[in-house]
Amino acid sequence: MSEKNCCAPKRDEKKPLNFISSTPKNEIKNFDEMKFIEEGAFFMGTDYQSGFVSDGEGPVREINLSEFYIDKFPVTNLNFDKFCQNTGYITDAEKYGWSFVFYKLISDKTKKNVSESVSNAPWWLKVELANWKNPYGPDSNILDLENHPVVHISWNDALAYGNWIGKELPTEAEWECAARGGLKKNLFSWGNENSDISKKCNIWDGEFPETNTLMDGWLGTSPVNYFKPNNFDIYDSSGNVWEWTNDWFSSSFHIIERKETRYDPKGPNYGTSKTMKGGSYLCNDSYCNRYRVAARTQNTPDSSTGNLGFRLVYRNK
Repeated sequence: MSEKNCCAPKRDEKKPLNFISSTPKNEIKNFDEMKFIEEGAFFMGTDYQSGFVSDGEGPVREINLSEFYIDKFPVTNLNFDKFCQNTGYITDAEKYGWSFVFYKLISDKTKKNVSESVSNAPWWLKVELANWKNPYGPDSNILDLENHPVVHISWNDALAYGNWIGKELPTEAEWECAARGGLKKNLFSWGNENSDISKKCNIWDGEFPETNTLMDGWLGTSPVNYFKPNNFDIYDSSGNVWEWTNDWFSSSFHIIERKETRYDPKGPNYGTSKTMKGGSYLCNDSYCNRYRVAARTQNTPDSSTGNLGFRLVYRNK
């Protein structure tokens, strides 16, 4: 099994999947758990020397955005369960029959039945019957995880949920604008201070991937309202789970200054992987510091992992 990105391994096998329209079919009526972001400009990207240049994190550039609403929280298991109960939706992980799970989260019983891991990231195991309802394998459930972010969600799944509820996936620029919380060129959702990280977000505490001191209280996901929000009242924009955006991934498309890269940018018109933001509970400064707001990575639209979820936006048409 090949591996291109240590943060979120991708599927190699191909299976026919239903085409999903990107047009929301319902009209949203409740904005209580959304934040209104006014039209305006912000600085996107970073020139941070300890970032990942190959990911295309830079350059710092001024971006102009139209107004939009964005979810204050990642979509939770409770939210997604309502969607599946109402529609009978089956996720890509359920169709494939497996998903990627971090090795420390599965039981000894499940581990005995695992025969494959990611070649360059052996902590990721291919676990049969792992999906959003059984996040650590067939002998797990979400009974105590209702307010945790739903995981094992592909880009296709996130799009389907958005269609049902009347929202859309954010562009990378919309996501980063909200994550910055009105601050200028900040490294993290709360600012630039990197002390007491365990009190501010859910990332890996200790020597990855062997030892987690659990200073933040969590080995895997945490409740979406456990840590304080940023200045825009946006929760979990650093750590907990990676979040899908609508943009096709490119490390260079945005570099050249032109209208489509500076005014409501939507990324390239085509690609093979979608852009993800925010980092996850597996990020660690000594290994992968992608819980910074400018950090980005990618995965194929049908891929799913135990540290990958999403939040949505609403735009006035």
